[in-house]
Amino acid sequence: MKKIVCDILICIQMITFLALPCRVQADSSADPGELYAKSACLLDGDSGRVLWGKEESVALPMASTTKIMTCILALEKGKEDDIVTASKTAAGQPKVHLGVREGQRFLLEDLLFSLMLESHNDAAVMIAEHIGGSVEGFAGMMNDRAAEIGCEDTHFVTPNGLDKEDAGGSHHTTAADLAKIMRYCVRESPEAERFIAITQTPSHSFSDLDGAQSYGCTNHNALLTMMDGVVSGKTGFTAKAGYCYICAVESEGRLFIVSLLACGWPNNKGYKWKDTRQILSYAREAYSYRNVLEEPVSASIPVEGAVYPWGESGAVMETDIAESRGGAEELSLLLREDEHVEVQTDMPELLTAPVQAGEEVGRVTYTLYGEVCAEYPLVCTKDMEAVTLPWIMGRVLQVFFLRKPGPSV
Repeated sequence: MKKIVCDILICIQMITFLALPCRVQADSSADPGELYAKSACLLDGDSGRVLWGKEESVALPMASTTKIMTCILALEKGKEDDIVTASKTAAGQPKVHLGVREGQRFLLEDLLFSLMLESHNDAAVMIAEHIGGSVEGFAGMMNDRAAEIGCEDTHFVTPNGLDKEDAGGSHHTTAADLAKIMRYCVRESPEAERFIAITQTPSHSFSDLDGAQSYGCTNHNALLTMMDGVVSGKTGFTAKAGYCYICAVESEGRLFIVSLLACGWPNNKGYKWKDTRQILSYAREAYSYRNVLEEPVSASIPVEGAVYPWGESGAVMETDIAESRGGAEELSLLLREDEHVEVQTDMPELLTAPVQAGEEVGRVTYTLYGEVCAEYPLVCTKDMEAVTLPWIMGRVLQVFFLRKPGPSV
């Protein structure tokens, strides 16, 4: 009987273990392994290439990760010493909120810290109304910028990420698009440096402009204290979206961007940190920079109707061409060990004279998964004159006048 009970307990333990999500680190050549997030993306922050994804193109709500777009637009379109007044709409925003009252005035700079450190919904609406004239006007600006960045399936309705719909659809993005937006915020925007400074700030204190009330903000991006190299990050949560997260992390000269959508619901607030560290561990191990430039292409191409260098003509002769890289000796790409760039050469089988030294006659293209990484021209290395009627006449006259006279009779 004891043996039977023991066997039953062992079976129960095995079933419980198998029911848990697998957290074993996958082989670096494959993927990060099983994740809690429904959708995730790993992006190369330098090139913008998606290195790995899990349902990364599926549209989902993104909660307060929305606020990275709100912040970067405010920095680009406004001034940090702008005075922003709380409207009735802003004052009526639900928690998490700063708790502003209608008519209160703040500096835009302080509201940006409120937005990014504590994720206050009323601060987001105040910023949106100040920059865009209205929430709807600001949402239009957000959508325009998303299109410029290259987002493929993103629609903003609110500046704070609260779930809402309009004529254009529900408030949503994809993990891939969210990663692109973060890349813009920390790499491409003219205000990237200021955006990073705000999102890295541990805490910030301020008052309204009338001095009636003081406020304090603490950064909720726990990854800042979990590991070195964290550039920026933003958390998010709504009942519909679940826990969401976006971050940018530097590691040995590489910039990785990780986005997570629907990464658990209460009481699983820590899932996003586990998933993020797991993806970053994979990224650091699997991806490194590699120079993919091979030996420069050089070849000879027949040239029809050309003049030989020594002045004789021929139906066909050859000229040399070479790849021109403009001094470039390196093309470094972030690659896995099993990834290889394809080199394609496009050049004609025959040229027609005349051709000039430096003239482009073809292209060498470096591609990765069909995407062009770099292109260099193939150029002629010397001039080739064409056999023309004036040249023929000149040649005839030259032969006639240079011909030696025959013996006299």
